[in-house]
Amino acid sequence: MHNPARAHQSRGRPLTPAEQALAEALGTIYADGTHDFAAVAAALNERKVARPSGGAGGWTAAVLDQELRDLNASLDEAYARHGIGA
Repeated sequence: MHNPARAHQSRGRPLTPAEQALAEALGTIYADGTHDFAAVAAALNERKVARPSGGAGGWTAAVLDQELRDLNASLDEAYARHGIGA
């Protein structure tokens, strides 16, 4: 049985609006069959998705890689600090 209260139990904090926008854009881009980081970065640029870090400039494969690493580290830190559930 699905428990809606546990839908985001692995998050130690809520996503920021910019993080949520990136997650939604990535879901759409991956669903369209795009998986190569350079092509994903180009699609993010086309959609004018802001970088969650607030960094200036467009998306590249290297920027995408770093943004995802930083986001994952931030979420891991929040989970370690706050435990299950945001």
